[in-house]
Amino acid sequence: MKFINLFTVFLFGSIAAIAQPGVGGTVAEGIVAVVGNNIILKSEVEGSFEALEAQYRQNGLTLEICDVVEDQLMEKLLLHHAEVDSVIVDDNEVESNVNRRLEALLGQFGGDIKKLETYYGKSMAEIREEMKPLMRNQLTAQRMQYSITQNVEVTPTEVQEYFATIPKDSVPLINSEVEMAQIVIYPAIDEEEEQYVIDKLKDFKQRILEGRSFATMAILYSEDPGSQKNGGMYEGIKRGQFVKEFEAVAFNLQPGEVSDPFRTVYGYHIVQLIAKRGEELDLRHILIKPKISDVNLNEAKNAMDSIRMKISRGDVSFEDAVDLYSEDDGTRYNRGMLMNPQTGDTKWDVSTLDRSVFYAIQGVNVGGISEPVLWRDDEQKEAFRIIRVVSRTEPHQANMQQDYGRLQAMALQHKQGKEMDRWLKEKINHTYIRINNEYYNCTFSRDWNNDGTSNRGE
Repeated sequence: MKFINLFTVFLFGSIAAIAQPGVGGTVAEGIVAVVGNNIILKSEVEGSFEALEAQYRQNGLTLEICDVVEDQLMEKLLLHHAEVDSVIVDDNEVESNVNRRLEALLGQFGGDIKKLETYYGKSMAEIREEMKPLMRNQLTAQRMQYSITQNVEVTPTEVQEYFATIPKDSVPLINSEVEMAQIVIYPAIDEEEEQYVIDKLKDFKQRILEGRSFATMAILYSEDPGSQKNGGMYEGIKRGQFVKEFEAVAFNLQPGEVSDPFRTVYGYHIVQLIAKRGEELDLRHILIKPKISDVNLNEAKNAMDSIRMKISRGDVSFEDAVDLYSEDDGTRYNRGMLMNPQTGDTKWDVSTLDRSVFYAIQGVNVGGISEPVLWRDDEQKEAFRIIRVVSRTEPHQANMQQDYGRLQAMALQHKQGKEMDRWLKEKINHTYIRINNEYYNCTFSRDWNNDGTSNRGE
């Protein structure tokens, strides 16, 4: 059975109350199973099933409640042996992962914290605190699983042998893939525009000091989609969540104090500290982004046209042009190559390309370069870029010559799965496990329901 990632439940389900396991080989009411020192609650199982079942249904799949039970049995077994083996996840790692999950969750509500809080009937701070132990469990289980399989490797011979075991009608079909490199130019921002934004924020600060509501000003004027509708409010902020320039200002304010305007990669800000609890802050802020003039946009486009022409004439190679001209730190030190964050390599399935990229390279041959296209980076800053098509493959069935890296990953995953199965079989037989079949009379893919004579060792 596939090991389901149950963190989806943390986003949609409620947090079950902690209960204690029964004694004398029985399982207390409300408890589905005991695995070592860990319990599985009926409320956990049914809350998980409710959250996951909706997602499965949307994808045309069917989920059985026994699948959720077995998945949680696996997780609790990993957690139990993580404790035995002293596998530890530190607080900072938990905090940073909770923050990322909260950002994703908030995005589902259009960045509106009030809507999120209303939906769950809890404050953002309460949601954060309830997510922490769940996140710690998930990270600990993942780390334990990694410790079991980290030394598994595959040789080229094993990859070939694995590929030979795949039935011909089951060999994966590989869609057309491309490798791409880019050169990026950012338009300049006029000093007059930057000063205009600074003066505007200074005026906002003065009006706030004279009694105007910071929250109202943020709703009316802030350009931060994550907080604007909520009056610029961010709660429970800890170091490492925001860019360093923002934190340098925010953590040096006193409650009620409003900062002077300051700059980050996102634009210019003013911040009001609402509350400080040790190294945790509640604050409001207003963000204003300097506008790029049409003149500066045209100048950037013309500069990109000129670079493209130099490359086309052979005056400079694309790789040298990346070093000389590109202003994107994410790619300029890698010959401009665009890395696929989903796979960690340079190949992109054309069906997954952003629409603007797809149309930019449509009709561009291998080695060719697109026309300059307007682009927004991860920080939503406008820029122009040209994209070179480094390679392109046609749709085909996977083969050892073209797709060795992909087949190697599949063979490694298969071998890691076998090692995980071996570990599970061993630990199930040497761990205290009791399942309450009064709730769900499940038939599992593994023998969790053993006779109990050999599972009391750990």
